[in-house]
Amino acid sequence: MDDAKAARDQRLLMFSIWASAGFAVLSSVWGILSGSSMIVFDGLYSFVSIGLSVLAVLTLRFSRREADERFPWGREAAEPLVVMIKAATLGALCAYAAVGGILDIVDGGREVAVGSAVVYAAVATLGGLAVGLVLRRASRDGSDLVRAEAAEWVGDALLSVGVLIGFLIAYALVAAGRTDLAAYVDPGMVTIVSLAFLWVPIKLIVSSLREILSMAPEADVLDELRASVAAIEERYAFSESFLRASKVGNRMDIEIDFVVDAESAVRTIVDSDTVREDLHERLAALGYERSVVVTFTADRRWAA
Repeated sequence: MDDAKAARDQRLLMFSIWASAGFAVLSSVWGILSGSSMIVFDGLYSFVSIGLSVLAVLTLRFSRREADERFPWGREAAEPLVVMIKAATLGALCAYAAVGGILDIVDGGREVAVGSAVVYAAVATLGGLAVGLVLRRASRDGSDLVRAEAAEWVGDALLSVGVLIGFLIAYALVAAGRTDLAAYVDPGMVTIVSLAFLWVPIKLIVSSLREILSMAPEADVLDELRASVAAIEERYAFSESFLRASKVGNRMDIEIDFVVDAESAVRTIVDSDTVREDLHERLAALGYERSVVVTFTADRRWAA
């Protein structure tokens, strides 16, 4: 990734950190004043996100250093590792909150200033959605760390919609004189929201494991790679081609073996370098840092 993109990603992560700090303070104070464990949970989640976002910034700086003797293939593997740490931490927080919500339900619920809680839920929904969309739009060709931040914000905003609906139901119950039932809404939402939010860290953990285990990239990226290799195979009349690829952070590791026969256009080293240049231009459109190995053989057993 060039310096401009790296600097932009760092700015986006810092933007996420400051937004998390603002939400953390707001929700913590608001939650304590309204007596809502759901709002306090939102504040705790934001506080944890701050520390994890700082870790993401440090990781981004580390992973963008040039390859050296200690890291001959680069440092990009640090990115999926940190994303997994972030996801596991957020998953643990969600599980802890779910247990707390269940205990509150068993104890008879929790009284909440529902009017204030409704206002907070509306503010949280709009604010979280705004931050998530900004990060999501800006991270289309950015690092996985920024995309992970965007996923967290968008997921949080969507769940805030459910929280808003829940507080509106509690408000209606209080207005109808059923404060006994309204007391169960807040701990019930804590339990439901925290369990529902587990899909975000689970998805991030699965995605990171794919990279740490050097598995093939996602289907859409792999299809683009295959299309580029197929175009080269057809243009230079190779009899076959074999593609192996994995994605680690913002780096794509690619190995391509072309099988040459009598009809192929490659005969000299200069011809093979022409193929490499053509392939390089096609792969550059993917937007990733690339480690590419291209080989040519007349015997397919050395390629298969």
